[in-house]
Amino acid sequence: MATSAPHALRTPFLRNPTLSLSSKPTLSSVFPVSLSSRRRAAPRLVVVLSAARLDAKPTVLVAEKLGEAGLDLLKEFANVDCSYNLSPEELCTKISLCDALIVRSGTKVSREVFESSGGRLKVVGRAGVGIDNVDLGAATEFGCLVVNAPTANTVAAAEHGIALLTAMARNVAQADASVKAGKWQRNKYVGVSLVGKTLAVMGFGKVGSEVARRAKGLGMHVIAHDPYAPADRARAIGVELVSFDEALASADFISLHMPLTPATSKVLNDETFAKMKKGVRIVNVARGGVIDEDALVRALDGGIVAQAALDVFTVEPPPQGNTLVLHERVTATPHLGASTMEAQEGVAVEIAEAVVGALKGELAATAVNAPMVPAEVLTELKPYVVLAEKLGRLAVQLVAGGSGVKTVKVSYASARAPDDLDTRLLRAMITKGLIEPISDVFVNLVNADFTAKQRGLRITEERTVLDGSPESPLDSIQVQIANVESKFASAISESGEITVEGRVKDGVPHLTKVGSFEVDVSLEGSIILCRQVDQPGMIGTVGSILGEENVNVSFMSVGRIAPRKQAVMAIGVDDQPSKPALKRIGDVPAIEEFVFLKL
Repeated sequence: MATSAPHALRTPFLRNPTLSLSSKPTLSSVFPVSLSSRRRAAPRLVVVLSAARLDAKPTVLVAEKLGEAGLDLLKEFANVDCSYNLSPEELCTKISLCDALIVRSGTKVSREVFESSGGRLKVVGRAGVGIDNVDLGAATEFGCLVVNAPTANTVAAAEHGIALLTAMARNVAQADASVKAGKWQRNKYVGVSLVGKTLAVMGFGKVGSEVARRAKGLGMHVIAHDPYAPADRARAIGVELVSFDEALASADFISLHMPLTPATSKVLNDETFAKMKKGVRIVNVARGGVIDEDALVRALDGGIVAQAALDVFTVEPPPQGNTLVLHERVTATPHLGASTMEAQEGVAVEIAEAVVGALKGELAATAVNAPMVPAEVLTELKPYVVLAEKLGRLAVQLVAGGSGVKTVKVSYASARAPDDLDTRLLRAMITKGLIEPISDVFVNLVNADFTAKQRGLRITEERTVLDGSPESPLDSIQVQIANVESKFASAISESGEITVEGRVKDGVPHLTKVGSFEVDVSLEGSIILCRQVDQPGMIGTVGSILGEENVNVSFMSVGRIAPRKQAVMAIGVDDQPSKPALKRIGDVPAIEEFVFLKL
């Protein structure tokens, strides 16, 4: 067995990558490279500007207002065209004359924009964090790099979170409106003190940790939930990392700093509000969609939530007459988290530096996609790329809430020589699967190691050299997460790690091992894992429950220790079963534990 040095995470290839991927594992997801006889090409980045302009300055179109410091940086390198409030038609007309485009959130960079550029547009810069207004798939397809500015707003957002926290606690907005209406209601607007109260920071990234620092200065006891938060950083600030449920149950105040992902959409809902301490107060300067707004109104009316302070909403601006906005115990601001003069200048500088670097042929860690690779390069790797991401997604979903992922080992079994298989793309996809479900970061080869390092995630790689034909690039991929608890105890292998392993069969990724149990289930749709007493009729019992719920079973496999002992059943399903259906499965007497995993 040949073991490579840990990628913890050294990134000597980030400035000149040869492969990358977009936010989806498709053929249009990596850099132009040439791999003769499957050998690794010399690292190089190809940035192609229009031939007619190789000796001239590139042109950067700034479509929304940008700070002067950023504009000055751009003007040192490029011709800058500041044209604001362009209609979609005007943007499409102008874009064919531009090598780069910088926008904020108000300009939609659609497929039509990339088509109209005629191949000249090479960089789109989003001055801010979110990239919902940029068609990433089209950008990748047309060979256009997309970069954003994720760090400059940190302090501004944290300060606004604290401003809402204190204003809410002392009823500042309501009292102000009352006085301006000619009233003097001192008894009505008695507030609550922050000293000694418990603040739960949900999402302990850049903004969350800065909020925690400031809350500690106000005399609050701060706890946090984030499965990727480095324990040493939390200890240094004086913050205790806890599970999601413990954070909800313990908090007097909750401050939300999580991204909006499928896993966090409406994460605060009727069920989670019911777990909170009566009279809790909630601040949200993250994303509106993480709260079920109708459920929040019910929680406010029912007395579970005493107050809420909201800077973001599911629909922005909220419709006229919105019940939540008009609620007497809600303080609302119009998405002001990044709205300070200093933050606006910082964003301008950050995005200008990223765009200029990209036009020079460099790639920053803020890249959120990457140009294409010819289809023939990925023809044989494509199913393994999909397998790698799905194994990462499966593994992270098996981690119990408060454990935190810090150490991951990836093992490749292959008959190819070590220098005949570049695993960077596969490692990036595993990192993508581990991180993206609970993050708003788009992981690719350019930023995978950087993103993992930011989150304290250490990934090591190991190769087992097999005898046999090297026609297939890999025999199997195994992902192990160490030093964590598991939602599904049977996923813990004999060596003590959460372990999942997979293979590609007939071009389709399969899960072939969970913990110490051999299984065989196609990684399409989603998976239910059950540990059971090995006895006749179990497949029929569970299959009948799913059939009655109109849930189609695509694959079913049973791995066991020995006849009539323990077994693990892996069931591939096309749809997510309802909660009652899952409860019925869990209530089957012979089933000792089960878990639903969404792919």
